[in-house]
Formats: sequence, structure tokens, C-alpha cells
Amino acid sequence: MADGMIEIITGRERRRRWSVVEKLRIVAESQEPGVRICDVAARHDVSPSLLHGWRHLARQGRLRPGDAIDFVPVRLASSMSEVPAGPEPTAPVTADHGRAAIEVVLPSGGKVLIRRDTPVAMLRAVIAGLRG
Repeated sequence: MADGMIEIITGRERRRRWSVVEKLRIVAESQEPGVRICDVAARHDVSPSLLHGWRHLARQGRLRPGDAIDFVPVRLASSMSEVPAGPEPTAPVTADHGRAAIEVVLPSGGKVLIRRDTPVAMLRAVIAGLRG
């Protein structure tokens, strides 16, 4: 037990629960120059392998506070004269486009159709792919 503290867990739950903010704080501490991961893990009474897992999730962008949705910048044109010239959009390949909640037209003329029931994780992956 770190710093002579003992945590007593009562009831059926046997695992400690860490908030995302706590995990990110510990991960940030473990990334300081000259810091050993095993020392940070011991200081917070966390297994070094668990801390390595948190660091991996943070690097992948999968450990973020809250379940906030990332947004991409959008420019609205008030008239067609403000729309940048580009290839004429083509009809969607899929017949399921009637259920699309969001339609993204790419500069190449291709389209990305996003349905209302698309999981947030998948949407994040698509946006990350479009950003390059």
C-alpha cells in the first residue's frame, strides 16, 4: 500500500474504479522525463501493466474525459456562388441513403453517408481517416 494508506472495499465490488480524469492524470505523470512507470504505478497503487494499458489507450485517443463527440469544421455557404468549384456530386452508391442523417461530399465527388444509428467509435474512426 502506497504511503501507508489502506483502502477497504466493502460489498460485492472487488475492483477499484478509476475515473478517466484520474487515469489521464496518472498517465501524464508517467510520461514526465526521467520518471519510471513502476514508480508511478506504485505511488498510485496501480499495477504497472494496467498503467501501460492506460498509456496505450491514451496514445490511440481512446482515453478521453467524457464521451464528447469530436466535431470537424464546417463552412456554410449562403448562396451557390460561395460554394467552391469542384466536381459535380454523384448519386450515392447505396440505396440506403434515405436514412442518412449526415451526408459528407468529398472534394473528389464521393460521398460519406452517416446513419443515425452509427456508433460514435465508428464515426470517430471515419473522421480520423478523412483528416488523414
